[in-house]
Order: sequence, then structure tokens, then C-alpha cells
Amino acid sequence: MNQDTTAEGKVRTPPSMADLMGAIGHNARAAALALSLASTDQKNRALRAAAASLRARRHKIIAANDRDMRDAVAKDLSPALLDRLKLDEKRVEAMARGIDDIADLADPIGTVLAEWARPNGMNIQRVRVPLGVIGIIYESRPNVTADAGALCLKSSNAVILRGGTESAHSSAAIHSCLDEGLTVAGLPGSCIQLVPTTDRAAVGYMLAEMVDDIDVIVPRGGKSLIARVQQEARVPVIGHLEGVCHVYVDRAADLAMAKDIVLNAKLRRTGVCGAAETLLVDRACAGTHLPALVRTLLDAGCAVRGDEPSVRVDGRVSPATEQDWYAEYLDAIIAVRVVDGVDAAIAHIHKYGSQHTDCIVTGDVRTAERFLTRVDSAIVLHNASTQFADGGEFGMGAEIGISTDKFHARGPVGVEQLTSYKYLVRGSGQIRPG
Repeated sequence: MNQDTTAEGKVRTPPSMADLMGAIGHNARAAALALSLASTDQKNRALRAAAASLRARRHKIIAANDRDMRDAVAKDLSPALLDRLKLDEKRVEAMARGIDDIADLADPIGTVLAEWARPNGMNIQRVRVPLGVIGIIYESRPNVTADAGALCLKSSNAVILRGGTESAHSSAAIHSCLDEGLTVAGLPGSCIQLVPTTDRAAVGYMLAEMVDDIDVIVPRGGKSLIARVQQEARVPVIGHLEGVCHVYVDRAADLAMAKDIVLNAKLRRTGVCGAAETLLVDRACAGTHLPALVRTLLDAGCAVRGDEPSVRVDGRVSPATEQDWYAEYLDAIIAVRVVDGVDAAIAHIHKYGSQHTDCIVTGDVRTAERFLTRVDSAIVLHNASTQFADGGEFGMGAEIGISTDKFHARGPVGVEQLTSYKYLVRGSGQIRPG
């Protein structure tokens, strides 16, 4: 490793973690003030320039990603992590298009959410404002660099990005495009900062030592990362532990539709948090629907772990254990169980689910409404794949993640979810009587 030297040839002492992260935090706080005063046009110019830069530099981004992929393969990362890490021209274009979509969104900042007058003549408004400085900690998904940077910029939040070691080269290449967009629009580069070290101590420092610099932390990654963040963070956290997502096929389900939805929900991309992990089938249609669904999954290369009726369908089905009902496989594996109708499906989801995303397939509207209103998950779908659990698919341009929290933000975390509000009270000399 080459030593860093000054122009005079002296060895330069690397900054301590406190110095490095302290400077990042100080600069982010100053940038947050500048962003709170930035015009919609200025932010949109930065976003469109960043999208253009991603397209122009796509070959450099893919080359950087190739370095990350080689290292990841050498470290024997799981297929799910490799899929999340991989970039190609299609995925780079998707990032650029997502940023353009965010630029097209209405600016939430300054929106009057409510307004009323008091009998004493005071006028009160509740107005949307930025959160301030957001820290985002994520693993092996370089597209988060683009999505998070763009969403925070649109919502006038400064952001400190700490990407995973596995995606360091990719994230740096993407960040340079965001930085170019900020320069074009005349905004400080510190509006979007990427922590320039893979030292894991930087994560701990963000969680415990930057309470004056960071207003909220958003983790995006595996269960261990999110659990650590929720345990150690001294600032509010927006996050979820896992996505144990279900598809329930009701007795009134069209079989062809059910096969399409189940196959897509499980296998379109197995490594995303919206991938289905458990299939529940109504006992009333198990005779016709269960064999067809199980064999469709098996023939598509998906391993099936099932209860006794599911095991009897096909010799390739392995018996499920109690732990399979709790499992987030993030792989081509699914657990299958036969249940006694919609209420039993709801009970199973309440016991084993993670309140992320759950789906019912049925032609019975009343049954669908029962499921939609009684399943307490962030996203509940009727006759649509769980893989639609995505901010872009919701028309949000992109997302930072899917929150299973019940306060502040729930479901896809997009531009509006990265804001708070304040009250503006306008009077004409009113005083409060004793």
C-alpha cells in the first residue's frame, strides 16, 4: 500500500475516525441549511444532470462494479447478495430513469398540509419541512447510492451515505455522478456525501457519536445490520428487520392467475425483500390448486418445503419445520402450507409474518376486503405480486427502503416520507389571557 505524502514529500497522517466523521457531519449540517433554502428548479437541475452523468459514465460504473463482483465471488457471497450487487446497462439505466422520475415529482417542501383560523384571529398552517440530515447505512446494493441520494436531495435533506464494503467501487462511481449534478446546479457537494472508508468503525461512529449531526438513520441490508442499527443508534431509525412475505391462494382464486402471481412473487428476484417466502393455499381448493402451484414452482427450479398435504403432492417436496414458517430465504426456496380459509391464513400471517408485504389471490371481493383490512402489514395486495413492494412501482420514483415501523413512515420510504412538518402561526398582536 502506497503511503500518502504531501507536496513536500512528507508522509501524511491519515485522519482519525473522529476527525473524518466529524468533518462529514459538520459539512452535512451546513448543507442541510443550504438545501432547505434551495428552489425546486435548482434541485431538479441537479437531479437531471446526475441522471445524464449516470448515462454518460455507465461504462465506468459497470467497470467499477466488475471489480466489486470479482471480489464478491472470491469471498463466496450468496447468490442473493451477488444479484443485489450486480450492475449492467439495464440496471444503470433504471437508476438514471429513477432519478428523472424523482425530478418529475412535486416538491413536497413548503406544502401546506392543513390550515385553519382560531377565534382569536390567529391563522395556523401545518407545513411540510425536511428532516435535516439523514444517515443511510446499506449493504451490497450500489443502486441505493443513486436512489437515496436523489430522494434526499428532492426532499431537501443532506445525506451521509455509508455503503457496504462489497459495493465500494460501484458506489464511488455512482456518487461521482451525483456530485457532478450538484456542481451543475450550484449546490454544495456536501449535500450528498459518501463515507470514504470501508472501516466498519465508521458505522459505529454514525450510530453512537453523531447525535448532533444526524437526525435519522435509515439502514438497508440484512437482518444483522438492521438489528445492530436499531440496537445501537442514538438517533431515530426508519427500518425493518426482514420481509417474510406471504401469498394466500383462496378458494375463489383463478388458478391461471394464481400460478402467474406465485411464480412472479417468488422467483422474479429472490433476493429482494418483497419476494414471497410462504405460500398458503385454502383447503377448499387444495385438491385442484395445490398440486398445480407446487409443481409449477418445482419445475421452475424453486425448492419447496411443505406441510403434510404439500409433501404428498410431489416427491420433490421436503417436509417443512416450524422454523420454515418464520424464514426469509432470499433464495429459490418457498414454504407451503394448507390452511382452513381466509381467517386461518390471516392468523398464520399474524403469527409468522414480519408485517412487510402480504397478498391474497381471489375472485371474491368480500374475502379480499376481509384480508386487506385484517392483515396488519405495511403493504397488503389483492391479485398482484408481492414484488410490487417497491417505491418506483408505487409512483414514488424510487425508495430508500420498505419500512415496517408504525410511526412516521410505513411502507415504501420515498420523498414525502423523508419530511416532517412544522406549524406557522400568524397573528396580529394576540396575547394569551391569564
